[in-house]
Amino acid sequence: MRIPPKPYSIAQQQACLKLGRQSCRALSAATAGGKKASLADHSSTQAAIPPIPLVASTTPFTSEVPAWRSERPAFSVAKAAETLPPNHPARIRELQTFVLPEKITGSDTDRALGNELVAAWRRDGILQIAFPPGLQVLSDAIKQSKSFFAQQHEAKAKCVDSQSFAGYIASGEEITDGIADYSEIFTVTKDLPASDLRVQSQWPCHGPNPWPSKSYSQAITALMDYKGRIGEKILHLTALGLNLRNPWALNQLTQDGWHHMRVLRFPPTNQTNGKGKAGRGIGSHTDYGLLVIAAQDEVGGLFIRPPIEGERYENWKKSAAGAHEGDEKWVYVPPVENVFTVFPGDMMQFMTNSYLPSTPHKVGLNIRERFAFAYFHEPNFNAVCKKLPEFRDGSEAEKDEVHYGTHFTNMFMRNYPDRITAKRMVDEDRMGLLEGMKKEHGFSFDV
Repeated sequence: MRIPPKPYSIAQQQACLKLGRQSCRALSAATAGGKKASLADHSSTQAAIPPIPLVASTTPFTSEVPAWRSERPAFSVAKAAETLPPNHPARIRELQTFVLPEKITGSDTDRALGNELVAAWRRDGILQIAFPPGLQVLSDAIKQSKSFFAQQHEAKAKCVDSQSFAGYIASGEEITDGIADYSEIFTVTKDLPASDLRVQSQWPCHGPNPWPSKSYSQAITALMDYKGRIGEKILHLTALGLNLRNPWALNQLTQDGWHHMRVLRFPPTNQTNGKGKAGRGIGSHTDYGLLVIAAQDEVGGLFIRPPIEGERYENWKKSAAGAHEGDEKWVYVPPVENVFTVFPGDMMQFMTNSYLPSTPHKVGLNIRERFAFAYFHEPNFNAVCKKLPEFRDGSEAEKDEVHYGTHFTNMFMRNYPDRITAKRMVDEDRMGLLEGMKKEHGFSFDV
């Protein structure tokens, strides 16, 4: 079986900047190591994409509940409805919750769990991952974030950077579908010093995180690291659930991944600055990469849109922002203790040819202040995403590819057109570097 890929070293990252595309591919393959394990014989061309078949288990039947199925208290719609934001009609349903194993070995149990994850996303668009009660990294992040957002605006506004989109975002600064969002945000991207060759080369979105304090940096970084380990496990299980020939196909893309997080504070519905739409925290949209792993406090606000027949979004081609925002086919995701919510992003949809669609979601304001932590487990900034072989249908579109860094940059430029970072990007024509970066440094794996 193929060994897990290792992150790029600093020397390897710098080498990728200097080498041509072919050399970078070779470096990527060498870093991942080994030959791909073939789990099944799939045709690369097919008339239609059938449901992914379940892998037959060799484990004797048992009536025991699998360890990855979380036993939770009985779900109460009435109790969940008590946390529903006002004036946001939506359905309420119980989401499937899973416990991840300590290690993933590719066993029949792992494959069964992977199948369940895939089935939950295709049915509900979202699932929950249980974590131990009293998780210290989450408690610390909440405490530090509340302390940061409680500061005066002038102090928070100093935490910006003109090269990266990291740092403080005031309520009303973010734009979704042309309307200001009421969310107040601290965005964390890859924290790169001025000495980093990518920063010196003026790569779009590359720069330092303008942390307000060392304690905040430590708390948020620790939570991101924790979620990152979960993200790697979920990607591996997803590959098993999709019955991919290469069980590390998705993990390969996250070497030196462009993982980032948005720490969000939402004001009470009666304490807004009037810049946006009443009751609207964040407008409907899909997110950009592979996985979104989110945590929320006890105040509700998140709504998702499960897969609906006839609806199709391709956010890398045409903006999905604002789609169906006002209708009643949304599902409310009530706060549940000790779980992260997880759903697919745009690149997961693209690579699976919409078999795992990116989940539209939005946030409504509640009668109380609300905090949430949205972590994005992403490909490398220079990864060139392609259709997985198991999902190629013989059409011309299967040759399409998406440079992840370009997609990320386009989305942030659209959401923050008046931010100092966006203006500098335009003034210095950094957007023009993206195509050259793709040609010179972009890499993809033979998945």
